Amino acid sequence: MAKEERFKKVYSQGTVNVTEIWVDTETGVNYVFHASGYAGGLTPLLDREGKPVVSPIMS
Repeated sequence: MAKEERFKKVYSQGTVNVTEIWVDTETGVNYVFHASGYAGGLTPLLDREGKPVVSPIMS
């Protein structure tokens, strides 16, 4: 039986300049990943109040 992946990609845009949104399937926290060339970074996605965006967890 295959193990469920912890992170799921829910959005992707671009090829050279890539922007993706990943959701942690255990906590529901959304993360933004951006890469340009050989550089990239990952950070929690924040709402207007500066709080992390949390998606409902599907069991």
